[in-house]
Amino acid sequence: MPSVRNTFCPAPGIEEVTPCFALPADRATFRVAELEDNGLPDSIAHGIVCVDALGGAVDRDAAIRELGRLLAPGGRLVLSRSLRRDAEPLWEEQARTAGLTVEHVDERPAEPAMWDRLYRLWIAHADEMRRELGGVQARIMLREAHQVLPTLPGRRAVLLTLRRPAVSPATPGAADRMTRPDHLGAPALYSEGTPQ
Repeated sequence: MPSVRNTFCPAPGIEEVTPCFALPADRATFRVAELEDNGLPDSIAHGIVCVDALGGAVDRDAAIRELGRLLAPGGRLVLSRSLRRDAEPLWEEQARTAGLTVEHVDERPAEPAMWDRLYRLWIAHADEMRRELGGVQARIMLREAHQVLPTLPGRRAVLLTLRRPAVSPATPGAADRMTRPDHLGAPALYSEGTPQ
């Protein structure tokens, strides 16, 4: 079986990055790319995990289609989603458009409260963050805290599992193009007049 490093190919617009944790070099290659267009080959992954990244996509529908394109038949995409409590979720339609099915929806009711606590800690310890992480990283994190914190009380958090069918369904209209058995020289097995 080829390793991830051998499977992933260099692609224009994708920069290779050094992982922050220890993994053997022959097991994985990490790249930075846009969710909507990452340049990787079709059906390259059996599993994809996308946590807290979809919200940063310019076009979420395109991002889900792109992640779905990367899945091999039978592969799964696990992603976190957040939406207003009163909003109608679009994930069924987005999954269908990407050729995926919604396998599971895990409601995460405590997640907004967890983010509330975390963001308040960041703000309360802003000076320590600047010293330990540097001004740029601290500024990015504090901007996120100030932007997202007011939206949390009305948020619904879920973890979705989407799946690419193991066998791709026939394209729409394929049955209409099939030759009837009686056109192949075989006798017709049924007719509109055949009792049911």
